[in-house]
Amino acid sequence: MSPRRNRPQGGERPDPQAESGDRYGGSQRTEFWRGQEWLVRHVAGAGTSGKRYRCPGCDQEIPGGAPHVVAWPEYGGVDDRRHWHKACWNAKDRRTSRVQRSRNAPRY
Repeated sequence: MSPRRNRPQGGERPDPQAESGDRYGGSQRTEFWRGQEWLVRHVAGAGTSGKRYRCPGCDQEIPGGAPHVVAWPEYGGVDDRRHWHKACWNAKDRRTSRVQRSRNAPRY
């Protein structure tokens, strides 16, 4: 006896306009920080392009394909987007204003 297949038997396709517009499988919301509104999107790592980003919270690299947060000012453009580790974004109010790098951290 062969195993049962769990595939849908025809029919309904999801409505493309019913999607929330989340390109990378994350959710988007608005937060208030440093006197302005920020758009914050949680990005699931599986759908990303594999690029590496530098987190402004800890100044460490976010590897490609890792889940993270993208935040930008509400009236900012594409160049204003910043990619953060989730923990760094959640701790942004508890951090000092000047991030100190370790001695062996890259300088770029």
